[in-house]
Amino acid sequence: MLADQDRIFTNLYGMHDRSLAGAQKRGHWDGTGDLVKKGRDWIIEEMKASGLRGRGGAGFPTGLKWSFMPKESDGRPHYLVVNADESEPGTCKDREIMRHDPHTLIEGCLIASFAMGAHAGYIYIRGEYVREREALQAAIDEAYDAGLLGKNAAGSGWDYDLYLHHGAGAYICGEETALLESLEGRKGMPRLKPPFPANTGLYGAPTTVNNVESIAVVPTILRRGASWFSGFGRPNNAGTKLFAISGHVNTPCVVEEAMSISFEELIETHCGGIRGGWDNLKAVIPGGSSVPLIPGKTMYEDAIMDFDWLREQKSGLGTAAVIVMDNSTDVIKAIWRLSKFYKHESCGQCTPCREGTGWMMRVMDRLVTGDAEPEEIDMLLDVTKQVEGHTICALGDAAAWPIQGLIRHFRDEIEDRIKHKRTGRVSAVAAE
Repeated sequence: MLADQDRIFTNLYGMHDRSLAGAQKRGHWDGTGDLVKKGRDWIIEEMKASGLRGRGGAGFPTGLKWSFMPKESDGRPHYLVVNADESEPGTCKDREIMRHDPHTLIEGCLIASFAMGAHAGYIYIRGEYVREREALQAAIDEAYDAGLLGKNAAGSGWDYDLYLHHGAGAYICGEETALLESLEGRKGMPRLKPPFPANTGLYGAPTTVNNVESIAVVPTILRRGASWFSGFGRPNNAGTKLFAISGHVNTPCVVEEAMSISFEELIETHCGGIRGGWDNLKAVIPGGSSVPLIPGKTMYEDAIMDFDWLREQKSGLGTAAVIVMDNSTDVIKAIWRLSKFYKHESCGQCTPCREGTGWMMRVMDRLVTGDAEPEEIDMLLDVTKQVEGHTICALGDAAAWPIQGLIRHFRDEIEDRIKHKRTGRVSAVAAE
């Protein structure tokens, strides 16, 4: 269990003052200018040494991503864009940072932007986050008034401006290039890569897009040292992590814990256990709705909450939005609901996604009621493989993976439903 003195987010639950004065009392904005003055190379090397992997879902090494930005200016400005869209169902971690600890993010933006040569940063926040936007804008205004943003930001010698932009609530805008399109005023639709944003991003200039949590942890890592942060978790799975736990636990919550914590310890320590006891655990979606579910028995006995272990189970840590389902759950209907979501949120640009998401949802309609034919199960699985990996962005994968997980682990339940429905029809005909 993570000790309180090792927590980066010291006001996650809003129990303390979220203002600049409150943040400074808790150690934020402490020597920020001195950290910047240590230089771009030092910051990037520390971030690489820390082992921080992106907290938005993909888990790409953060320091390495920053290093892709051109070191020499070719006359184009550089930009940092913070992805605060947080539209993945089950995910509600970044909103707690923006509501209650916004200065961690703002300070992180300044340091990260300096490290990549950016004099301007944009935070793209989802349209539904009204209160979060208000809290974050108030914190940005405070930072400007205190000289922490603007000319010679925080006494660092670096001029830096930070802008808050809110979207209109489209899931697809969580994809980094669709986010950039939306930020530029166009419809949010993913771009083909290459070119990658580090070369041609916002307004055609070098750009890095990072998740809120990835940026918000930066100042504390640099103050405490890369070795401190890398001391948590297993190799290649370093640091602390915000877990958003929802569903059939006794006390759903968002909590900061060490990476590689066991699932059992996470649930017992912070959620008061599974509703109805561990024998009542049916399945867990460990990283937001786009990753495949894992059976409850596997999660209870073996699960380690980090990137590598969950990938070995053909699932993923994703955003660490842990959705717990007990035996009262109609797991087929639950995955159907996710299929409906992804069908609705597809931008329609790619044929496999545009056509495939609707096709998969309609088959799932029949699986829920048991009106499908048994051979449709394998047909559905085959279609998910045709969608997966054949689209411009990962929304096709996100639509396919939950269905693959359902068929992989709960095929017998699908077959039983079809069988019972068919038996019922036969009985009804015989009765007539």
